[in-house]
Amino acid sequence: MDPAKRIAKWNVKYNTERIKATLDEMRPTMLANVTAVYPMITAMELQVKQVCDGAGVSVIEIPFYLNFGRELWALSRKEISGETLAIEAATLIAKWKARGLTEAVLQAIRTDVFNVSAPIAP
Repeated sequence: MDPAKRIAKWNVKYNTERIKATLDEMRPTMLANVTAVYPMITAMELQVKQVCDGAGVSVIEIPFYLNFGRELWALSRKEISGETLAIEAATLIAKWKARGLTEAVLQAIRTDVFNVSAPIAP
């Protein structure tokens, strides 16, 4: 494609007045979503921190455990539950364990914060 056409398309796509109008229209719904979700995220993160504190996790490692918690929280928000959620949690535990986190702490977060048990062995 001709560079001039690409530039013209980019200029139309990133018209800041149009973007602002779109965001202004969406803002009330976005604010309602944030208002509903942020208290839940904050409560979950507090519980994850409490598990980490109880396990003696170093302060420098807590953000990684919080990321694990956020990933598990996102799955639960997608209405994934039961054995499927247990399997997905096990997958996340394996991922974060491979990144150097402690499996016992990850399992405690899974169980104590999210009330998810280990998957049933086949």
